[in-house]
Amino acid sequence: MAAKTQQVVLVIEDDPVIQGILTMNLNDEGYEVLTAGEGLVGVRVATEAQPGLILMDMRLPDITGWEATRRLKDQPETNHIPVIALTAQSTSEDLRRCFDAGCDAFMTKPIQFSQLFTKIEMLLNRSVGELD
Repeated sequence: MAAKTQQVVLVIEDDPVIQGILTMNLNDEGYEVLTAGEGLVGVRVATEAQPGLILMDMRLPDITGWEATRRLKDQPETNHIPVIALTAQSTSEDLRRCFDAGCDAFMTKPIQFSQLFTKIEMLLNRSVGELD
């Protein structure tokens, strides 16, 4: 099992319904969940709390998820945290933008939770391996 800090997931999502559904499903899977409704708040929470993984909505009200991810990946204290992009857009251009910003994986909405949990576990296990 991963270290306790690796089991914390930060959800950066401005839609309270989607944020609530993500939180409920993650809690049901045993993850501790932190939330932020804006990109700047999410960057601050990630820096302070050092979650094991971030679920990042790409369309946020203050700064985009792309910009928030870039900021996280540019900071030495947060650049190791895996980021999964969450977006309703699934074009190849959107996918490229997510990876160019530094996202480690990509999920389209509506979320298929079995696929999401597989990606989360893969990225958490990779992160733990890199820290060893």
